[in-house]
Amino acid sequence: MSSPLRTEQLTKRFRSVEALHQVSLDVPEGAVFALVGPNGAGKTTLLKTLLNIEQPTSGHAEVLGVDTRAMKPDLLARIGYISENQRLPGWMKTGYFLSYCKRFYPAWRDDDLAELIRLYQLPLDRKLSELSRGMRLKAVLASALAHRPKLILLDEPFSGLDVLVREQLIESILERTPEATVLLASHDLPEIESFASHVAYLNEGRLEFAEEMGSLTERFREVEVTLEEPTTLPGDLPRNWLNAEQSAVVVRFTDCRFDGRQTQAEVQRRLRGVRDVTARSMSLRAIGVALARSAEASVGAR
Repeated sequence: MSSPLRTEQLTKRFRSVEALHQVSLDVPEGAVFALVGPNGAGKTTLLKTLLNIEQPTSGHAEVLGVDTRAMKPDLLARIGYISENQRLPGWMKTGYFLSYCKRFYPAWRDDDLAELIRLYQLPLDRKLSELSRGMRLKAVLASALAHRPKLILLDEPFSGLDVLVREQLIESILERTPEATVLLASHDLPEIESFASHVAYLNEGRLEFAEEMGSLTERFREVEVTLEEPTTLPGDLPRNWLNAEQSAVVVRFTDCRFDGRQTQAEVQRRLRGVRDVTARSMSLRAIGVALARSAEASVGAR
């Protein structure tokens, strides 16, 4: 079975700026796939390219088995898209907006919409411009879920929302579209850790990794080494030791390819007078911070 979303060597340039660099990504069917990275990493550009809003400079992308450059309305009708910067017709009343959206989706289900209106407590007689940001997002989400899309693309949708609203929206997406594939772009790592099945990390347009969430959290560890006496860190530390620093007799680093025995042996080989080695699990947020710090240090060293 083909993947619902796949890219090969996808590159996008805006004049002299390379927003995406040879991104190859394969999103499995039914996954809740988190696309994370700092602001300006290329997440929005990737989503716009997948929707054919932006044309790739080179490379290839497929959505639901179709080349994105050949997308037609019948394919778009199987996709739900929600963005934090989505422009809405503020003069429309909420009820009219939902009725207007219906004509574009042959699979639209009025019973699903009625349930979403009740769940989100949408005020159908109020203009979109009069709604809070959270309520506008609920209206857009209702229009995206009422046709039971096969693929849902979310671009920083929950930024700035309070915790309860965010949790309600996440739960409704997962519960109402259990067979859909979800690609969520976000820089807010704590919001996705509890429900994402896969994660990919973009940095300066480059895909650093893409893997199952369990695999990622298993291979990252915060390592602390206690020495017998202060010493100078060697200059040829392993590349998987990120952000290595020393304070007196304590050396700390993030190991992005942690293996208990191998890490222990490598520490003993690289550092003199090792008294103790401890390794701690890391949250997705901590992993993101470590990667961002490492990327920043790499830029500074150029």
